[in-house]
Amino acid sequence: MKAILLFLGGVGMQEILVIGLFVLIFFGAKKIPDFMKGLGKGVREFKDAVKDVKKEVEDSTKEANKIEEGR
Repeated sequence: MKAILLFLGGVGMQEILVIGLFVLIFFGAKKIPDFMKGLGKGVREFKDAVKDVKKEVEDSTKEANKIEEGR
């Protein structure tokens, strides 16, 4: 919950309700689930990409250490 509060900063409950109402009117009730599904899929792909990059960095660091130890 704290992460959400840090992300929102000084946005209060009234502002969130206004934004939610605007999204509901602008996109319509039928499009919101599709939008959220796409958003979730994008976040998942981003996390997977970050995990892959982190693994590549760790692997290359281990390989560099092995090469350095062999000298």
